[in-house]
Amino acid sequence: MRTRSADTASSVARRARRTLLRFPDPELERQFLLSYRAAARPWIRMSLVVALSTVLGFTIIDHWLLVGPRLARPDIWRFGLQLPLVLIMLGLTGPRPYLRWYQPAIQIAAPLFGIGTVLMAVEATPAQLPLVAARLLLAAFYFYFMLGLGFNAALRSNAVLMLAYAFAAVSGAIAPVVATYSLFVLLCANFIGGAGCYALEYANRIAFLERRRLAEVATHDGLTGLLNRAALEEQARSLWQHAQLAHLPVSLLLIDIDHFKAYNDRYGHQEGDRCLREVATAVRSAARRRPLDVVARYGGEEIIAILIDSGRADAAAAADSVCRAVAELGIAHAGSGTRSYVTVSIGVATVEPGGDYSHEPAVRLADQALYATKARGRDGWSHAGSADAAAATAVTPVPRPGEAPAGEAQPLDEAQAAELLKTAS
Repeated sequence: MRTRSADTASSVARRARRTLLRFPDPELERQFLLSYRAAARPWIRMSLVVALSTVLGFTIIDHWLLVGPRLARPDIWRFGLQLPLVLIMLGLTGPRPYLRWYQPAIQIAAPLFGIGTVLMAVEATPAQLPLVAARLLLAAFYFYFMLGLGFNAALRSNAVLMLAYAFAAVSGAIAPVVATYSLFVLLCANFIGGAGCYALEYANRIAFLERRRLAEVATHDGLTGLLNRAALEEQARSLWQHAQLAHLPVSLLLIDIDHFKAYNDRYGHQEGDRCLREVATAVRSAARRRPLDVVARYGGEEIIAILIDSGRADAAAAADSVCRAVAELGIAHAGSGTRSYVTVSIGVATVEPGGDYSHEPAVRLADQALYATKARGRDGWSHAGSADAAAATAVTPVPRPGEAPAGEAQPLDEAQAAELLKTAS
């Protein structure tokens, strides 16, 4: 059976093929380009060293075999244009300038290098021209495979090369017979090189999607699509460290679906899975408000959210939103002893700057607050700070259509919350 991730990868790949090798999602395209270009940097650097050796090698062989007064002007294009271009591009493959400057620069440098090759062919004698024109083939294949250009950019560079050579032929700088033959060979080389470049980039894009899919399978829960427990534990350390260094408050929400076992017993496990998926989607939408916020499946019917740069007020708003978002799903739950629809109980813990920036203690605090919520009757949330055990509150239940509104639950004071914690433990 094909998975949803595999189907998504295939559909994205098909759309990329139709749009000339570009993902329709701009963010996905950006991530692919960053990944591909970072991986290609050592290869590109080596290719430019080879290009430098080739330019110098042709300099030696030209002066050895193609003797004559007409070598002076080709040396101008060689040393005044091509060699500086190669050296500049080689410099731009350094770690600092590469990601920002290399691609814009190579898309200018490659066509200029090709024009330089055409100008050198124009200066050749009729006897030398077939030899010099052969370099156009080397330039064409170099553009397609060696410089890290995408298919579209390589195609544009080769189009400039062919147009420059055709212009030289039309202007009479190159003998018509030689020009016609060379243009046909160059056209064939572009068909072959272009097809290979297209296939290579398409394969790279498919491999990128497959790596993303495998990474998603490894780090995400297959049922809910949320981060799994292992990925959460791995990310939590860096998130807490980042918050501590930046002096940001962190809030943690521990969310439990009320009477979920009774839901499974009454409606069956398939309906239970559907319920869990819908609740997970609602929780993720309601809780995640900033790029660094993380929502994960903690185990069974429990979901955890780590909210970076969220103080007590932000955490209270997030918990309130989660409770309402789940209630508004309107998933019928006749086996619930709380409401006639699915609800959640939430324990909230907040660590302010200067507090204990540790994941495990925050989870324990949130777990205590979750017990307080359950002891109070569920369908709400309780907030445990780093100092107080559980200052609890609740939200007004959201009635289903046709159902009378329930009375608003009253907040507990600290003494009552502590007593409830003892009872729940």
